[in-house]
Amino acid sequence: MKSLLKALKRCAVAGAAALAVVSLQPVSSAQAAPAPVVGGTRAAQGEFPFMVRLSMGCGGALYTQQIVLTAAHCVGRTGANTSITATAGVVDLQSSSRIQVRSTYVYRAPGYNGDGKDWALIKLAQPINLPTLKIATTTQYNTGTFTVAGWGAASEGGSQQRYLLKATVPFVSDATCRSYSGYGGLIANEEICAGYTAGGVDTCQGDSGGPMFRRDSANQWIQVGIVSWGIGCARPNAPGVYTEVSTFASAIASAAAGL
Repeated sequence: MKSLLKALKRCAVAGAAALAVVSLQPVSSAQAAPAPVVGGTRAAQGEFPFMVRLSMGCGGALYTQQIVLTAAHCVGRTGANTSITATAGVVDLQSSSRIQVRSTYVYRAPGYNGDGKDWALIKLAQPINLPTLKIATTTQYNTGTFTVAGWGAASEGGSQQRYLLKATVPFVSDATCRSYSGYGGLIANEEICAGYTAGGVDTCQGDSGGPMFRRDSANQWIQVGIVSWGIGCARPNAPGVYTEVSTFASAIASAAAGL
């Protein structure tokens, strides 16, 4: 059932845009989502230099300058793959200064079957000389305020965005997330929820694979999640679900080292 629900939200579509941030406390029913709503506000050039747009309609982040971390459901099987184009270095996908590099290989999380383990790596034909986004290796940062950015749909069923958008959403505990209709299958320790009880701010179609990140103790960006699934976009009592990066940090590092 959950796999069907995923198709309602994050799965790669020709879109790209909504975003998120997490507060230090679980979301209460009294909380109202702040402006802006789904679609967020436009990111400034260079604000999130690690952001990558993938040609199949997903997002991603530079794990290294030659490897993109994205969602498993965005790619096919592990193996050689030269069909994906990664666009980076710009907030405007039509900018003449955009950097575009083809893929050479895809590594999909072992055992991925549509539920959990939603991560993958894409090796590029050449490095992109831009800052990378480090990933969380412990659960220390799996709370608080998260930022999400992407070129996905700015409304449920909407179309791809030309410009990179950003937004913020609050952390939702596993227990609270599971209490919502359709979220009973949430996989603890593999998935993390974020969103407002009232809805209004969320990731959406085309944001799949993009990073959910926050500041660490040194005030540097650190990735804690990967846009995975959810029911609709920005609906009340329907938070976004993200792959819990820290759970897979060792596996990601090992896989990357072998690419």
